[in-house]
Amino acid sequence: MKAVVYRSARQLEVERRAPEPPGPGQLRIAVAYTGICGTDLHVYHGDMDARVGAAAVIGHEMSGRVAEVGPDVTGFAVGQPVTVLPTRYCGRCVACRRGDSHICHAMNFLGVDSPGAMQSSWTVPADLVVPLPDELPLDEAALVEPVAVAVHDVRRGRVTATDQVVVVGGGPVGVLIATVARHRGARVLLVEPDPFRRSVAAGLGIDAVDPGDTDVPALVDERTDGAGADVAFEVSGSAAGVGTAVDVLTTRGRLVMVAIHPQPRPVNLHRVFWRELELLGARLYRREDMVEAVGLVASGVVPARRLISRVVPVDEAASAFTALEAGGGVLKVLLDLREADR
Repeated sequence: MKAVVYRSARQLEVERRAPEPPGPGQLRIAVAYTGICGTDLHVYHGDMDARVGAAAVIGHEMSGRVAEVGPDVTGFAVGQPVTVLPTRYCGRCVACRRGDSHICHAMNFLGVDSPGAMQSSWTVPADLVVPLPDELPLDEAALVEPVAVAVHDVRRGRVTATDQVVVVGGGPVGVLIATVARHRGARVLLVEPDPFRRSVAAGLGIDAVDPGDTDVPALVDERTDGAGADVAFEVSGSAAGVGTAVDVLTTRGRLVMVAIHPQPRPVNLHRVFWRELELLGARLYRREDMVEAVGLVASGVVPARRLISRVVPVDEAASAFTALEAGGGVLKVLLDLREADR
């Protein structure tokens, strides 16, 4: 099989490895497509070397088919389309004991803490495998994991059909949050400086504005008769994005922090105090979020294929990372691993 191996910052290699046969309680998956996400870029930049070991296989957004069923595993068949919930929790920490295993204090996140999906054959615990509908194309199915992120974020924000929502940051997750929130019936405004990303959002029927030439808080006031937004999602990862997300909120509005901020950010705590705002963290997802995401992609509520900018052969993985790092004209990039063993 072929695998994308992280060597060091900005150093990836594609190498051949022997497939790992499944043991008890495991499945071996023939990976079809793997998406490249923001976490993968953090790994690529060397920002997660404390967790990602040498010669690590990264990646966690994927789709594929069951290739081999391990001993004692039931409920799966060879050829069945599947994706993977890439979170292995300890079951013992305080978060797990409280029922919040998706934020386990000893989380094993597949593709970071253990081998991930950028390999044409991936052996994983069967209890992490999520079945897919037979009719769902596998390239679209590779977006189920980021859709699960959006489902969880919207759930954390308690978005309802009467809410005014502002999403700050129009990358893949921001566009997906906007899509899921609209599906809940909310009125959504997306804030994104990149014209290509705004054009993708507009093509999906999402109102999108450039913060460089728009007074976003004033626009939100105009759209809400001076009330402000009920929920803001900070997905940009920028200091300016944090400020915008706070400034647009109504009294007792909810700010959902989605982006990973590499350093502390200044926050207008006086406004948080004055308007009794809520600040909510949103990390990963639960299994029910993943199951809902499968339905949203399969039903077409999330038009996954329209978000895919490029599909790249696995041998060109390094250039795919470079293209994403450069930005401009790219939203979601998939690695095609279907022919990797031929």
